[in-house]
Amino acid sequence: MTNVVILGANGNIAKLATIQLLEDSENHLTLFLRNAKRLANAASDRVDVVDGDASKSADIEAAIKGADVVYANLAGHNIEAEAKAVVTAMDAVQIKRLIWISTLGIYDEVPGKYGEWNHSMLDGGYLETYAAAAKVIEASDLDYTIIRPAWLTNHDEVAYETTHKGEAFKGTEVSRKSIAALVTSLVADPTQAVHDSLGVNKPNTDGDKPAWY
Repeated sequence: MTNVVILGANGNIAKLATIQLLEDSENHLTLFLRNAKRLANAASDRVDVVDGDASKSADIEAAIKGADVVYANLAGHNIEAEAKAVVTAMDAVQIKRLIWISTLGIYDEVPGKYGEWNHSMLDGGYLETYAAAAKVIEASDLDYTIIRPAWLTNHDEVAYETTHKGEAFKGTEVSRKSIAALVTSLVADPTQAVHDSLGVNKPNTDGDKPAWY
């Protein structure tokens, strides 16, 4: 049995990942969110639903005891503090494997006009906050994978490719279902992409650069 804790479990990607993770009967999930009532119907013999504040390490620590993998699907301007709380809690209970959702652009890795547009859309400290949170994760002793999705769509498809830190993004969008599939793949084989930061986009199959470039 693989025990997976999903922090920020009410997020759109997290909900899709929950569905995909439950397709493997060996997975047991703990869904962690501010108001557990919102996911009360998800509770089962394989799913626990718990209240908690992701900026409080004590709340996280209580939820992740006995976990094999922590998947953090957190968002917002408080994400640096949440990253610190996650690292503190995981160190306290000696859990190593972390999957952390971030965003594209935190390393200024998005090229061309699309990169300029992306930076302008995420101005106001958003990118800086997510970059700071990623630095907290990267400076830890955890076995982390950071996931940096391109602009997210709700397309019912799984189609993605990855780039690594230091490489330029290849595309402009990716489906939430694809990110959930990547998370599910990392849970199934947690030795993948350890200490890596993955940019994720939908492959461009026509061979031309996207118009934004």
